[in-house]
Order: sequence, then structure tokens, then C-alpha cells
Amino acid sequence: MDTLTQVRRTRELIDIDSTTGREAEAGEYIARMLESLGWRVETQPVVGDRFNVYARSSSTPTVVFSTHFDCVPPFVASREADGRVYGRGACDAKGTLVAQVAAAEALRASGEERVGLLFVVGEERGSEGAKAANDLAPGSRWLINGEPTDNRLGLATRGVYRARLRAEGRAAHSSQPQLGVSAIDKLINALVAIRDAGWPSDPELGETFYSIGLINGGVAPNVISPHADAELMFRTVTGHEPLRETLETAAGSLVTVEDILVVPPVRLSTVPGIDTAVFSFTTDIPFLDRWGQPLLLGPGSVEHAHTDGEYCEIAELVRAKELYAEMAGKLLRSA
Repeated sequence: MDTLTQVRRTRELIDIDSTTGREAEAGEYIARMLESLGWRVETQPVVGDRFNVYARSSSTPTVVFSTHFDCVPPFVASREADGRVYGRGACDAKGTLVAQVAAAEALRASGEERVGLLFVVGEERGSEGAKAANDLAPGSRWLINGEPTDNRLGLATRGVYRARLRAEGRAAHSSQPQLGVSAIDKLINALVAIRDAGWPSDPELGETFYSIGLINGGVAPNVISPHADAELMFRTVTGHEPLRETLETAAGSLVTVEDILVVPPVRLSTVPGIDTAVFSFTTDIPFLDRWGQPLLLGPGSVEHAHTDGEYCEIAELVRAKELYAEMAGKLLRSA
């Protein structure tokens, strides 16, 4: 696949709105593209009209390239300027997907048939596609996952622990506060209490950190709030159990703690000759453990992902194609 074709296909895929939950049209585009290139294509229903796309040359691929084709909202159409492709998914992860197809095509053109492609839905909201795809694992030995890493190989990625803190109070007229119990006050006190808590650290991944993403509560300005809750997102360097224990110790007298999402941190494989780095985001890799030993690399920067100005340098997209082919070639020669 030449550069012009790679860029054109990247833009065509970006121009399909595949924000999480709306991936069907993009899945159809990917399946048609792969079929037109001669791949054996299978689709896997996930939820509703959404589906994963799996393609192979041989019956049992040794190396599988994988990424996701859902995006965060809002949809942003593609444009090309200053040597860059702009638009939602340019680096996270539609540009990656096309680069992986281009690399797989280059490998097949050289006579290497032991490669496969797995493209999944739902990565941005709970990895539903990856969880479903794990049941289809063909016995591959390596999985090369794609996310924006500036074309560096990941040494490790953080995990995620999403928790809800829920406070219960008692409603009362705001002119009679002594008759009520403010759930909002209890929640605020809990959030302040955990600021001073100590969180786990790791020599490679660093300190655990978190953000308060959502706060809800109350029924009206003139009512003492009977309920309130907040959702916290931790970027973890250990299992989630120590974090939950710390939340319970610091704030358990004020709120209840509910687990929403747990994704463990991951240590990754590498190949010689490619720059490496540690990344604070998480991926589908923990949910694709049956697909083989994981590696992580992709064009573009996570600093530009999820932004209105998301972009990827065209030179990085082309370089990613070359790196994917190089990585897979080294792995296959060692098999």
C-alpha cells in the first residue's frame, strides 16, 4: 500500500462516525476493504449492530495486529494540512488501523502468510469488543496492539480503577437544616479526606494518580440533599485492591465505595532496535490475553488523542507501517 493510498484510506475511515456505540458502518468499511485485498474475513457480533472484524491469511496466524475503531465523541471529519491528517481517530486509532493493514499487506507481498488482523469495537467505553474477541483466539503467539505511542514500543501501561463514592443523607426543607442530613456535605468531606491518602507507587510506572470525573447530587436548591455521588478514575500501577482499601479507610464512614471498572496494569514484550517508553493510559491488551504475548506501538501522540485538533503526522503513519512489518518479521523469524 503506497503512501497516497494509506492516507486516503485513513481519511475515508475517519470520515465515518464511529463514536462508541455507532461502529457498524465503520466495521462494514473495514470488512469490505479487507475482502477486496483477499483476506479471509470474519465478523463477530458484540452488542446490537456492532461487530468486531477478524481477518487472516493462514488458518492459524502466528502474529496478529490489533486495534480498535471506535472513537470518543464528538465526531470530527478529516482534513489534510501541513503534512498531517486531522480528524477524530487520526491517531486513536484509525490511522493505526490502516498502518497495520498496510504492514500486513507488505508481509503478504513478501510471501509471509502467518499474519492476522483483529479490529474491535468499544475500547473507549469498557472494551466490550476485546472481551468478546478473546473467545475467538486462534492460538496466535504474539499480539501487536496499536495505540498512540509516538511509534515507541511500550514497556508497560498503567491500569484503570474506576470507583463510585455514594453518600446518603436525609431530605428536609432548606429553612430547617437541622431536620436533614446533607449527602452533598458528606461527599465533599469524603473527597477532601482522600486527598491526603497515600497511594501505591511502582519503580517503572511511577505514582498512582486519580481524577474526579463526575459529581451528582441533590434534588433542588431549597432541599437538603438526600443523595450524592462521585466517580473517580485512578490510573493504577498495582492491582485495585489496595486503592479500594485506602478509600474505605479514609472515607468509609461517610460514603460507600462501588467498583465500576477494573483494568490491570500490563508489562509488555519488546523487540530489539525500537525505542521504548512507559505509558500512563490503558488498552484492550488485558482483555486479549488469549491472543498471545502482547506488544504495543502506534503512530501519533496520546497528547493529541481525544482533542478537537486530533492529528497524526503522515510521516508517522508511514513509519508505523514500516515498524509494524519490521516487528512482525523479527517475531516470525524467531518462531
